[in-house]
Amino acid sequence: QVQLVESGGGLVQPGGSLRLSCAASGIRFSIYNMKWYRQGPGKQRDWVATITSGGNTVYGDSVKGRFTISRDNAKSALYLQMSNLKPEDTAVYYCNAQLGSSLYWGQGTQVTATS
Repeated sequence: QVQLVESGGGLVQPGGSLRLSCAASGIRFSIYNMKWYRQGPGKQRDWVATITSGGNTVYGDSVKGRFTISRDNAKSALYLQMSNLKPEDTAVYYCNAQLGSSLYWGQGTQVTATS
């Protein structure tokens, strides 16, 4: 059974930092492309960042320079280091594993940036 479990969300002041984690099980993690998505209140789910199985990274324009995606294949873990958080970063953050037509989602973790 495939499971993706996000953690690390919480309440943070604007300008602060958080590190999200996604623990994967039931898949051969190292060969999957991994992504972070987010869904703000009343908004559609948007792509945030991708890290390929080869370690290449791509970021959305709204987070470029502030967020860093990384992975630890030995631990089957995906991370998102978020810095200089803004109120508009408030959302539920989801991790996503993709290989060909296989696609898996986690349950999400809430990030709230507010003063």
